[in-house]
Amino acid sequence: MATKIGIIGLGLMGGSLSLALKKSSEEYCFIGLDHNKEHCTQALSLGLVDEVVETLDEIKTCDIIILTIPVDGIIAVVNQLDTLDEKCTVIDLGSTKEKISESIPKNLRKNFVTAHPMTGTEKFGPTAAIDDLYEGKVVVLCDMEKSGAHQQTIAKKLFTDMKMTLVFMGAKEHDRHAAFISHMPHALSYALANSVMKQEDPESIVALAGGGFKDMSRIAKSSPKMWEDIFRQNKTNLIEAIEAFETELKECRHMVENEEWETLNKWMGEANTLHDIL
Repeated sequence: MATKIGIIGLGLMGGSLSLALKKSSEEYCFIGLDHNKEHCTQALSLGLVDEVVETLDEIKTCDIIILTIPVDGIIAVVNQLDTLDEKCTVIDLGSTKEKISESIPKNLRKNFVTAHPMTGTEKFGPTAAIDDLYEGKVVVLCDMEKSGAHQQTIAKKLFTDMKMTLVFMGAKEHDRHAAFISHMPHALSYALANSVMKQEDPESIVALAGGGFKDMSRIAKSSPKMWEDIFRQNKTNLIEAIEAFETELKECRHMVENEEWETLNKWMGEANTLHDIL
């Protein structure tokens, strides 16, 4: 029999996951659930899912349940899944992990694997789904010691089948790292876009915006609803990350104001070494 995978949230992440697993095996059957009726229709027409259902009770019969909805939605759904089969594996793909991990009822904790695939685009919705979104990317699996042995095996196989690199860490540790590496850059991109639009007219932006500006402002096109949830859930770590950036930006301003060009050059050179890591 085919493994039944229920996907709650039929957007970029959920749709891309379905396409990726379809490439690796024909032994999956995908069942979708989304409060957005248009997304349900699109997901069916694009072949992202084989069937759409309307209730959590219908999804609960699946072997694997994937939660690819905003963080607040994940926590709400987690607390509605009152009972599950002991072999059912629930994997959430939320961008923050500690509050999700802490919100899972104790009687269901072994059913859950909390994961964060470090991938995505600025696009959203079923039409944004691509079959190689996860390929070659890192997935962080958090608090795995709290998951059941069966669930750990299932999650590792699923992400390995999508050709992802597995990294393990605690949820609290993940959230701090994610604040600096993912969440703060999104805040900066939104700030950059707003600061430019408040100072420049549209014609000048179109005429003068080069590759650098487009690269830095690209993720400002990301879903405000999703990122509002992420910022809320990771507030303390995000503020720390923004303050660290503000310190560096103030240092840059000080060097420019005081014409400390040699020091500025050295500061820029230190930043260049990031690409020795990446």
